[in-house]
Amino acid sequence: MAALEASGALDDLYARIDAGDVQLEGRDGLIQHLIKAGLERGLQTELADHLGYDKGDAEASMFPNSRNGSYPKTVATSVGDVDLAIPRDRDGSFTPMLVPKGSRRLSGLDDMIISLYAGGMTVRDIEHHLVSTIGTEISRETISKITDEVADEVMVWQQRPLEAFYPVIYLDALIVKVRDGAHVRNKAAHIAVGVDMDGIKHVLGIWIQATEGAKFWAGVCAQLANRGVRDVLIVCCDGLTGFPEAVEATWPQSTVQTCVVHLIRSAMRFVTYKDRKQMAAALKPIYQAADEPAARAALDTFAASELGRANPNTVRVFTDAWTRFVPFLAFPPMLRRVIYTTNAIESLDYQLRKVTKNRGHFPSDEATVKLLWLAICNIEDKRARDRAKEKGRKKGEKRKAEGRLVEGQVTTNWKQALAQLAIAYPDRINPYL
Repeated sequence: MAALEASGALDDLYARIDAGDVQLEGRDGLIQHLIKAGLERGLQTELADHLGYDKGDAEASMFPNSRNGSYPKTVATSVGDVDLAIPRDRDGSFTPMLVPKGSRRLSGLDDMIISLYAGGMTVRDIEHHLVSTIGTEISRETISKITDEVADEVMVWQQRPLEAFYPVIYLDALIVKVRDGAHVRNKAAHIAVGVDMDGIKHVLGIWIQATEGAKFWAGVCAQLANRGVRDVLIVCCDGLTGFPEAVEATWPQSTVQTCVVHLIRSAMRFVTYKDRKQMAAALKPIYQAADEPAARAALDTFAASELGRANPNTVRVFTDAWTRFVPFLAFPPMLRRVIYTTNAIESLDYQLRKVTKNRGHFPSDEATVKLLWLAICNIEDKRARDRAKEKGRKKGEKRKAEGRLVEGQVTTNWKQALAQLAIAYPDRINPYL
């Protein structure tokens, strides 16, 4: 462009744009004509390579095959519909690659539709958006087929090989509405995030809970084991029914830790608003205790207090979850910060809820997993682009770009936590150091 501007070749075009004689965007705009000219030129080049001679070649009659005019075809692009003249040959053996036979869209439009879908727009919203912005009408069925094309990628991702050892795995869920036969039901979409030996977080998979309890979790653990996970030190989750038993059956030496933040929320569910601050302060000695006996003493003291007697549900929540609550108390403070809560993926759940809230419900479990996977990829790509824009900034300058959401993020203070894990589990962790 700089060379063309310097040569003056674009002066006349700029003058016509300024005068309003040439329209840049929209139907029959300059951009559409440039795309049309570029595609048709590329198609003619493909045909010339197929025939073995260029158009107008004096020796064309010596070749067995020849040109046979063209036929019209309208293709949808990211700037609207473009009418093309597709060249053809005499014996019908020419198969264009630039605009394949049967294709009515360029790949750029497919990418746009998938991006809009990943951003939370429904099929109906995308249909209206394409008509109102670029003037291209694509049926809802076609849009659904385009988004379904990523299903194979999702399956490959969901079945990809994993590391043999993860020191910590976090498991959390968000509730989505999914059609089940003639009814729409609330289902839990569980997302597992594993921390590898370098402290880097990876989304291991997404599972829609179709059945309650141990049977479902046994299938999840078996899938992770079949994908290569041989051992896990600590699994942090939110008191899921049947999950501890499934983990212990698959990885017998693993520790299942109930998320302390979720436990506190459950304990304060029926606490009156005026007592919440006092309750939060009263519970701190329990989960900040030096060890399990100290935590038990703090719970007994709380249960005997006036606030404890007024809120028996709070005491019951801690008592029922005690065996899954206390494991993290055996570790030093630095390691406790890593394993006591699933907050590592709470921000991910928050971003995903913004995407799923636009939908009344999903047609199937597969559609739910597909959208959540696309949304994670879309969020991470968006943040990566923002970081790339600020890459050249000096160290002193304030950066606005957000870090990685989950995938590829490094766990805070991981080196210190890993050192403490190596002391606590020397036989299991040293082979992977």
